[in-house]
Amino acid sequence: MTATSGNAGGPVSGSGHDHVEPGDPRVEEVADWVFAYIQPDGSWWINNTGFLVGRDRVFAIDACSTERRTRRFRAAIEGVTQAPVRTLLNTHHHGDHTHGNGYFTEATIIAHEETRRLTLGQQPPPNGLAWEPVDWGELPPAPPFVTYRDGVDVWVDDRLVQVRHIGTPAHTTNDSIAWLPDERVLFSGDLVFSGGTPFLLMGSIAGALEAVESMRRLEPTVIVPGHGDVCGPEVFERIERYLRFVQDSAKNARAAGLAPLEAARNLDLGEFAGWTDSERIVGNLHRANLELDGGDRGAPLELVNALGDMVAYNGGRPLRCLA
Repeated sequence: MTATSGNAGGPVSGSGHDHVEPGDPRVEEVADWVFAYIQPDGSWWINNTGFLVGRDRVFAIDACSTERRTRRFRAAIEGVTQAPVRTLLNTHHHGDHTHGNGYFTEATIIAHEETRRLTLGQQPPPNGLAWEPVDWGELPPAPPFVTYRDGVDVWVDDRLVQVRHIGTPAHTTNDSIAWLPDERVLFSGDLVFSGGTPFLLMGSIAGALEAVESMRRLEPTVIVPGHGDVCGPEVFERIERYLRFVQDSAKNARAAGLAPLEAARNLDLGEFAGWTDSERIVGNLHRANLELDGGDRGAPLELVNALGDMVAYNGGRPLRCLA
């Protein structure tokens, strides 16, 4: 396995706030000619991507949130191969995985049918809504234009990639994985956060637990998460403990008559306190409450209110974002 870094990080200008990159993106070869592109530190709007290299084509998994980050991802691919990106998979609709689609003009962009619906007309959030300001750059719209309902097989030369919708709302309503059965490598999208707090506001706590079990049954040896470091199947148990912690906390808060923000403020996050973006507990409690009330998995809720509660939990400060 090899790992290479991109250009050295440093102060970013034009972002609305000066910050130092949390770490250089790096390319990790997780199987022969199968690469993870890891963007530290995996917090808000800083996702992982990946790519598989064939004789004359590349299959890429996800774009990035900003023009700058997507161009850097493209440069990393070109540092490995001069073959063009012929296929781009979006694992779900969130902008950190789709905003940069327009910089893959030579690619067939594939995704779940709901991913396409939700990316149509999608724009970055206005600076000041919830997060620290971001220099999004120019982001030409490019929604997926080949869609599936359950999944599709993609071949990179003789290598099979099984692209599958996870089958239930979990992180979102439209999460897909890319599974390499021969190599036992799983690109999980945001169904897995490694070292970061899972975010279920637009999906389902119960569905996420089912998704974890579905991924475990594949018996992967290497997992490329949507955010955080490459990991192994031991991550599943940690995620399950967090999801059950959210469910139990929501039940206890309901019994005590506490709203999600107040409940979160009274919680001891314990083993999860060191995970990035801990304020997501508030949004996750909003989702858990809806499920306690019998709401459907993935049913819409008041996103602005939930984000506002997350900012309040953060002391009224915009949420940390180094994208």
